[in-house]
Amino acid sequence: MRDPDGLFLKFQLIFLFPPLDLVTDMDFSPFDESLLVTCSADETVKLWRLCDPELEQSGTPELTLRPGQGRLELVHFHPTSSGLLAVGSARSPLIWDVSSQDAPLAVLEPHGDQVQSLSWKRDGSLLATSCKVRIATVARITGVVGLKNGVRFMRNRELKLWDSRKLSSSVSSLSIGTSTTCAVPPSVATAEGPEAAAAAAALTLLPLAPLSHCLTDSSTRGVAMLPKMALDVMSCEVVRLLQLTDSCIVPISYQVPRKHSGQEFHDDLYPDTVGTTAAMTAEEWWQGGNQQVEKVSLNPNKRPKTKATPEKPASAKKGLISGGSKEDQARGCSTSSSPLSTPSSSAAPSRSPSSTSGLSSGFLPSPSPSQSVKAIQSLMGPTSKFRHIQGVVMHRDTHITNIRGLNLTTPGECDGFCANHQRVAVPLAIAGGQIAIVERSQPGRLPDTAVPTVQNSGNVADFCWDPFDPRRLAVAGEDAKIRVWKVPEGGLKGTLTEPELILQGHTEKIYSVKFHPLASGLLVSSSYDLSVRLWDLDRGEQVKLLTGHEDQVFGMAWSPDGKLLATVCKDAKVRIYDPRKSTAPVQEGAGPEGHRGARVVWVCDGKYLLVSGFDSLSERGIYLYSADSLSSGAIASIPISISPSTLIPFYDPDTGVVILSGKGENRVYIYEIVPEEPYFIECSSFTSSEPHKGFAFLRKTECNVRDVEVAVGLMLTKTTIEPVAFKVPRVKKEFFQDDVYTDTAMWWEPALTASAWLSGSNGQHKKMSLKPKDMTPVSEAPKEAPVRKYLPSSVYLEEKTDEQKKEELLSAMVAKLGNMDDPLPQESFEGVDEDEWVSEYDGDVCSEKVRNCLYSLQLWENNQL
Repeated sequence: MRDPDGLFLKFQLIFLFPPLDLVTDMDFSPFDESLLVTCSADETVKLWRLCDPELEQSGTPELTLRPGQGRLELVHFHPTSSGLLAVGSARSPLIWDVSSQDAPLAVLEPHGDQVQSLSWKRDGSLLATSCKVRIATVARITGVVGLKNGVRFMRNRELKLWDSRKLSSSVSSLSIGTSTTCAVPPSVATAEGPEAAAAAAALTLLPLAPLSHCLTDSSTRGVAMLPKMALDVMSCEVVRLLQLTDSCIVPISYQVPRKHSGQEFHDDLYPDTVGTTAAMTAEEWWQGGNQQVEKVSLNPNKRPKTKATPEKPASAKKGLISGGSKEDQARGCSTSSSPLSTPSSSAAPSRSPSSTSGLSSGFLPSPSPSQSVKAIQSLMGPTSKFRHIQGVVMHRDTHITNIRGLNLTTPGECDGFCANHQRVAVPLAIAGGQIAIVERSQPGRLPDTAVPTVQNSGNVADFCWDPFDPRRLAVAGEDAKIRVWKVPEGGLKGTLTEPELILQGHTEKIYSVKFHPLASGLLVSSSYDLSVRLWDLDRGEQVKLLTGHEDQVFGMAWSPDGKLLATVCKDAKVRIYDPRKSTAPVQEGAGPEGHRGARVVWVCDGKYLLVSGFDSLSERGIYLYSADSLSSGAIASIPISISPSTLIPFYDPDTGVVILSGKGENRVYIYEIVPEEPYFIECSSFTSSEPHKGFAFLRKTECNVRDVEVAVGLMLTKTTIEPVAFKVPRVKKEFFQDDVYTDTAMWWEPALTASAWLSGSNGQHKKMSLKPKDMTPVSEAPKEAPVRKYLPSSVYLEEKTDEQKKEELLSAMVAKLGNMDDPLPQESFEGVDEDEWVSEYDGDVCSEKVRNCLYSLQLWENNQL
């Protein structure tokens, strides 16, 4: 699809028009940016007059055409004539003059199969079509297209260049990858489908030459190219695409690097482009006219002034679109021109600069945003300051390598491994349920044998470090026992076989274990016996037994204040417990329907629950629940992808960012969670070079705030543990980014004991600032004066003769060198030896400057400078 204003969205999403059937294609008029044509499966073509996005849009089309040729698939405005359309029905292209609503001008020869694409030649003389049987045709009134692309039987997609005079074979081809989707070429750019890559190809004579490609983070649902007049020419932008994804529109800009970008207009990059005034009417074209659209310059200094909207000609014949009702005019709709307006009555686009009167002040005026930009901004909603977050694997010197015998079959309820600021626990595929304990202070290659381990008597189901004691590790086994291990001071040197404590009470295999976030020595566990139990490690006994689950417990999470416990269960329920008040859930609601697995975490200061799980079709997604009303169900949800691995969430309460990783995958998804619509704001994802087996995140003090790191995690691969820093790109890194770093909770220090919590006491973590003493907050940084964009020197020298320019250059050199007849400055001083002075006017220095200036003058005179 093509869109002169760059607005590329599903028709129903933008304007809320009530189509009777699926909208199959749409196109903006090249001569009127408020005129949109659509075709749909209900066999109609409709023309719509669009209003300012801030005003109410009429739901009634200005014109409806009914070709009666079956389902309509394609529609395109003519590139040089106003009011002329090419419409693609099931098997035949139609040429339609919208001033004659009764019948088309021409019904072209039927194709052998479904018409899949059509394209007008730039001069409007030909129309090219292609159909499902891979045959391209060209007719005198049908069009030419420079490219043919398709999917061969081996699913290898190709771009092909054809000579319209000889369609028996292509003159050049270019492979653009393997996929089941067809690549859509908007002019010189190609957008790929699920691979989400936009590739630019140079259409040289022979052969097709690939220039570059842009890999994006989200799957592409559509793509549109902005017109040349919408580009930022002062920044050397030559192409701008808009990528439509599942949830947003992403601009992709292609720029040519130039030394004086932002200061001068590079006319070698921007030949004159077609304007926005139609060259002729549809009737003139049908009678054999072949006029071309007048070209305009892209130089901001030469842009035409905006024309006033003309009145509708009194001679407008019956059948033209009317000027609109009083109600339409009151809403601000632009109804003064019709699709058949003559060139004299066509209005110039609203984005053209109104004038160049501001040139005398030495800087360029800023054009006002177009209607489509406003529409896109209103549709995309809020954006996140973390949308460009970057995951970066740290230097190899920080890696732990040569991990042997990693256990890759831990249960889905286990995160894969766990870590704290001192050490890492990694499960091994060795009899006896052994877990390797590796010190983070000793990165590098592990020995081939004799890695320090703790030896459990049975297979390990889950394990976690005590947040308040980096030496204590709790391990849940398939033998229904919880073993609590204490690593010796200085680290483990050999194999530890005797745990500090064994907790027994569950009657079947244990799913998971988690420590309380505030109370020291308090542990919670879930089991196949459908119970959730609380343990006081200081007393070495069970203190609470929670019931109410009807199937396997997938995940558990404590609320930030430590009062409530949330669970997500295989019985498709989400529950909240207040363990000190009741053994039954205080709330429950419908959770994800899928049975593959799930996780739950508290977000937004404990006001919401975020659940990652599967739907009934096994597609992964994340769901948001209000912690006050679980019975109302999820208030928001978004699909993520189709994969068998459960997404494991890490939530950073300081930034509101959730990082989701799945065992055995390359991609890590990142979202900002906000407490109002749209709730989920997608950010850039992180992709590892090989599939990871788990992620464990460290305390906030591990972040390098000077590099704007907001989270640091350890990534477990098959043989290594690699630190990954998640950074927010910022310009003024010399300042402390206090809008990113709020005071963080010291969650590694307990707020109370287990016995105090059980008796009804509550507490909260202390907070600390992450600001280094030698950094100034960015909110207190001095404000910089806005940088003016000055015009190139050619503007100021435009009216001067060559002799005047030469004289000015000589005068500038004399001013720089000084008057050689006058004494040097040091000669007026006394009492100082002559050889103690160093002046830019002395001897060789002066001679060198004179030689450089004279050489520059010579080059200038030879037209080389």
